[in-house]
Amino acid sequence: MLLEQYLEVPLRRALDAIGAPEVTPEFEVPRVPEHGDIATPVALHLARPLRRPPRQIAEELVRHLELSPEDVRAEIAGPGFINFHFTADFFTRLLRRIADLGDAFGRLSLGAGKRANVEYVSANPTGPLHLGHGRNAALGDTIATLLEWLGYEVTREYYFNNAGTQMALLGQSVYARYRQLLGDASYPFPENGYHGDYIWEIARQILQQYGDSLREETPEALALCRREAEAWCFARIRHTLERMGIRHDLYFNEDSLYRDGKVQAVLNALRERGLLYERDGALWIALSRFGRQDRVLVKSTGEGTYRLPDIAYHRDKLERGYDLIVDVLGADHITTIEDVITAVGALGYDTSRIKVVLHQFVTLTEGGQQVKMSKRSGKSYTLDELLDELGPDVVRFFFLMRAPSTHLEFELELARQQTEANPVFYLQYAHARICSIFRHAERQGIVPKESAEVSCLTLPPEQALIKLLVRFPERIRKAAQLYEPQLLVEYLREVAQAFHTFYHECRIVGAETPAQMHARFVLARVTQRVLRNGLRILGVSAPERMERVEEIPSH
Repeated sequence: MLLEQYLEVPLRRALDAIGAPEVTPEFEVPRVPEHGDIATPVALHLARPLRRPPRQIAEELVRHLELSPEDVRAEIAGPGFINFHFTADFFTRLLRRIADLGDAFGRLSLGAGKRANVEYVSANPTGPLHLGHGRNAALGDTIATLLEWLGYEVTREYYFNNAGTQMALLGQSVYARYRQLLGDASYPFPENGYHGDYIWEIARQILQQYGDSLREETPEALALCRREAEAWCFARIRHTLERMGIRHDLYFNEDSLYRDGKVQAVLNALRERGLLYERDGALWIALSRFGRQDRVLVKSTGEGTYRLPDIAYHRDKLERGYDLIVDVLGADHITTIEDVITAVGALGYDTSRIKVVLHQFVTLTEGGQQVKMSKRSGKSYTLDELLDELGPDVVRFFFLMRAPSTHLEFELELARQQTEANPVFYLQYAHARICSIFRHAERQGIVPKESAEVSCLTLPPEQALIKLLVRFPERIRKAAQLYEPQLLVEYLREVAQAFHTFYHECRIVGAETPAQMHARFVLARVTQRVLRNGLRILGVSAPERMERVEEIPSH
């Protein structure tokens, strides 16, 4: 049971008793532990509608609160905060319940019976993934997992475009390299073409497979190079994502929106609503009616701009019946996506179901200095190179360490360290240390009692750890609903710190009594589950053995 859930019913009854208007009480964890385990500012929010001082409202609420003194006491602080202090006995009883839940602890039902769609990565198949794609992938995949822990049925979706100018340039670039490999050194490379080493690699594969049969430049030869390049790029993208543990359930091709008439249907619907007009030979959407700037949807050449298929795509997702649609996009998409959502709303759809997570850019740093080039290739780092150097656990974790809305400085020097200074290893060490404790007990012939009574866990390090563990579901809920996985990262770091303090100050094997020893085993087991499940939500492994903690005895 979350602390909020315990307080919700008695607080609502107290609100009714004082004649308060309908309000959803908010809760927060005080920064200073002495101020309680949880607090609510509800009295401050009621001051205006009740036309009374907030402290007076808080005093009246506390008088009407029906709380068991064996569980919790309430006190008023400052201008009208109500702080709640739960008893040690309450927390040990809660620990017992959490232990009995096993691996199900942390799973919620807020999204039960609902469907969510999370779209992420969505890179067009024109080359290898870069670091920005990596941050997008880690964020999107973790948000999808968090929503699953809330109870949603989640579809992970990848949206891409394999048509248009960029794909034509890709094919022309590969063909140019193919001709140069044949000895036609003066064959012109297309302006704005793709210059990466991977273009040479694709060209070599085509040369190996087709010989010089494509020497004559024909539409068929260019089309073949384009198909081969697309297949190579998409295979490379999927392989890179697999290395990160990233998967998608659905790959949605933008071109299908044209092929299936969904783009034309959007134009027809906008025209029916009087939202389209022509100017300078182009077709515009009148977004200024909704407080935004008018935009071109179809150029004078007849080519649609990128907003047009995006409007059709979001309309399609809404019509698929998802209760929640999450777009994970780079910050450079902010203007475009706001235009798209406005247009979809103008078509009569409920756009409140669409949530956009915009993430800032990634900068590699080393020793405080920006790193622009890979030492291995001499070019900008690709996501694969970062995975080669650091491994998927470190890469995913570092991409998730900061809020999406903040610029991410990826510190290579710290990421390379395989010590507790590296935050991902710090968490993994904590999990591995707990596993080592149970192995040590087994060697001593001790079988921990999973159903042991835990009421004796009243020492400060024990209580501090329990108080953190019980917040696991709440942190999952908050991280999921705010689309901020770093909140879970920060929480797991707190758990690891509290466990290390408990480990060093409270003997497990060799405790004063067998009852105390088995109670501490229960606490260690719950901590292990929280760390393991938290790391898995982040897409990071939870190793049972690590060299530095392999056989550390539990005192």
